[in-house]
Amino acid sequence: MKASMPSLPLLLLLLWGVGSHGFPATTSGAQEQDTELVQKYLENYYNLKSDGKQIPRQRNSSLVAEKLKQMQAFFGLKVTGKVDADTLALMRQPRCGVPDVAPYALGERTLRWEHTHLTYRIENYTPDLSRADVDSAIDRAFQLWSNVSPLTFTRVLEGQADIMISFVRGDHYDNSPFDGPDGILAHAFPPGPNLGGDAHFDEDESWTKDYRNYNLYRVAAHELGHSLGLSHSTDIGALMYPNYMYEDHVQLSQDDINAIQAIYGPSPNPVQPTGPQTPQVCDSNLVFDAISTVRGELMFFKDRFYMRQNPFYPEVELNFISTFWPELPSGLQAAYEFSERDEIRFFKGNQYWAVQGQEMLYGYPKDIYQSFGFPQTVKNIDAAVSDEETGKTYFFVANKYWRYDEYKRSMDAGYPRAIAADFPGIGHKVDAAFQKHGFLYIVHGTTQYQFDLRTQRILSIDRVNSWFHC
Repeated sequence: MKASMPSLPLLLLLLWGVGSHGFPATTSGAQEQDTELVQKYLENYYNLKSDGKQIPRQRNSSLVAEKLKQMQAFFGLKVTGKVDADTLALMRQPRCGVPDVAPYALGERTLRWEHTHLTYRIENYTPDLSRADVDSAIDRAFQLWSNVSPLTFTRVLEGQADIMISFVRGDHYDNSPFDGPDGILAHAFPPGPNLGGDAHFDEDESWTKDYRNYNLYRVAAHELGHSLGLSHSTDIGALMYPNYMYEDHVQLSQDDINAIQAIYGPSPNPVQPTGPQTPQVCDSNLVFDAISTVRGELMFFKDRFYMRQNPFYPEVELNFISTFWPELPSGLQAAYEFSERDEIRFFKGNQYWAVQGQEMLYGYPKDIYQSFGFPQTVKNIDAAVSDEETGKTYFFVANKYWRYDEYKRSMDAGYPRAIAADFPGIGHKVDAAFQKHGFLYIVHGTTQYQFDLRTQRILSIDRVNSWFHC
């Protein structure tokens, strides 16, 4: 399964895929840059020893190929040992400066603090944010970890603390220089004396408290995981995944919780905390929140994630919804495309959002009552799909459905009607719906019904994740 792809506009991403099986056609200057990028990346994060020598031009020396395979396996890319567009795109993503593989053999020993009451000190501040915002981001980042473990954190204002936090740029004398804007955002050292536990943030970045580059709370929560002894996770849903992923609600995944508790033991809370799990696309019990075409391409939504089968890639792409639409909430309940206006509409509760490509349209969220004319008794939409041929949109709510005319912008008379009456054979409830190849696909649980609206007949029944060749 493909873990991640570059957050590029959808169309560009599609075009990118055309040349993904070899090196994209580039000038020799760009190839030179790519070779340098690959060498530096593998040296920094995968312990490639090159003694400062340039990698051989053919780029497939056995050592480099072996390290490339290690990196591709870590990120869930196709393991080829060759530099392809996917691999390059992933190497260009902003990330944490801590290696993905330990540069030295730790054996079975995990670096950990021997005491659980730890101190921290903020040595200096970034001018990008107010001091109060920096203090709050760091405090909340520590709370994430103390909430799920026996660790406690006390801030000190002077002297030496276990974890020293600072904003620095370029070479700051710890053998791990920063690289200017983007690229490496921050790094932290595992528990121990001197530099041990310390976290450094690159002052050449633009630090924010929202979805713009780069959210300090999100990056600090990740780096402090390293300060406590955690290494990087291959789970894209984990806070300890190496690449920067913005999401509105920063939280520890179950993978993060398992990792910290493996070192320090369970939380003292009587009820053990749990975190979200990353969906597995071929899980036979996977039920989607919503499914829609996006400029004709199918996207499946689950919790914080989207999944899509890109026609140019063999693997399913799994990533955060916020990669494309940072202002959308997670846990969407319905979505549909009205292609005539190049709009996708996403629903949660009694609100909905509209986007064109990656752009959130102005003035959203709006409520479903004023825009569509639903009665106040409707608290949320279970599923929605628009029929391209007629401009009629079908909204499924509990065991009924409404039909809305996109051109007249009003509900058709005589609705709601019973789902069972007009969609015979699919049951009384719809979890997701979409249109593809002129047919309606109606999903209940893990089952998908291919339905012909004209004849009101089921044409075929399949598992919904059959789209992923599971």
